[in-house]
Amino acid sequence: PHLWPRAVGMLRSVELDQASISTQPPEPHLHSVHTQWEDPSQQDHQYCNRSRRKDVQDKMTQCDEVAYFILQNDADALLYTGIALETFNTLVSTLEGYDNNEFTMPVRDQVLMTLMKLKSNRVIGDLSRQFHISQSMASKIISHWLDKLEDVLRPLIPWLPKETIQATMPEAFKKNFPNSTCIIDCSETLLQKPRNLGSRGESYSHYYSHNTVKYLVAVAPCGLIMFVSAAYGGRCSDKFITMDSGILTYLKPGDEVMADRGFTIKDLLFERKVRLVIPAFTKKRRQLTEEQVTYTRRIANVRIHVERAIRRLKVYKILSQIVPISMAPKVDKILRICAALVNLREDLIRDTQ
Repeated sequence: PHLWPRAVGMLRSVELDQASISTQPPEPHLHSVHTQWEDPSQQDHQYCNRSRRKDVQDKMTQCDEVAYFILQNDADALLYTGIALETFNTLVSTLEGYDNNEFTMPVRDQVLMTLMKLKSNRVIGDLSRQFHISQSMASKIISHWLDKLEDVLRPLIPWLPKETIQATMPEAFKKNFPNSTCIIDCSETLLQKPRNLGSRGESYSHYYSHNTVKYLVAVAPCGLIMFVSAAYGGRCSDKFITMDSGILTYLKPGDEVMADRGFTIKDLLFERKVRLVIPAFTKKRRQLTEEQVTYTRRIANVRIHVERAIRRLKVYKILSQIVPISMAPKVDKILRICAALVNLREDLIRDTQ
């Protein structure tokens, strides 16, 4: 109660001030209390500022939308595409002229989505949501760029001249197998079970007890993939694929091919005066001789390079997981695209040292 007189006086003074302000016209340089000072918090965080939000949207349209935010550095590019960021940018600039006018997405986003399908084997529905398009449009874009990528990247799987092979040969080969031209091996990728009984029987692999696609890979001593065959049914033998794939046309007299025991192709190579290097067989003997054991170990020591190449291929999970039957018609192109992308890796030569 003893504070009331003071409060009443303050209220009267405020009323008098307001009355005086209302009777006098405001000066042009004076402002009300509410607009005289700016709120610092509004300067720091202008979340509701429409003009700023519009600037952000304009920036998003200028910088390739999804790809701009996903690929920030080499680690991101290797995770989503399997190649370095600079290599990816160069690839996109090369593919600019192969765009389809039907697609409204930027070419960078289209190529990224296609490589993400190869690298992570994500379902189409997941990719379509991330790139804000329909599933049917995502399928069309991926199918289109698989065709174009295969055309553009095919030259990146070259059969090296003999001189280049010799010049880039690691020391392990120079010491024990100086005349080696390539190392060959077959690999398999699981395939979704076909509905057609004939196709199901042709693609069934007794080794994996599953339907598979089988393909031949030839690697130079330096680790470069020089040849990758078309995809065959899992029941095909290594010898049949070697004979039918067309790799024999690249071999010349005096070449030396290294393979595993399963490649019974000595007669095929003998006709072309090509030497076959394979581990020794025990045949009907109980064990190998000391020389044969040493020879086999030396072969195993250098054959690791083709296994590393196949391992790099299967970094692309489209080849290490089950291939959907819907993508079976594109498997040949997928193999060549993945092989070319592996050859673009900068750490290729380092792995062979």
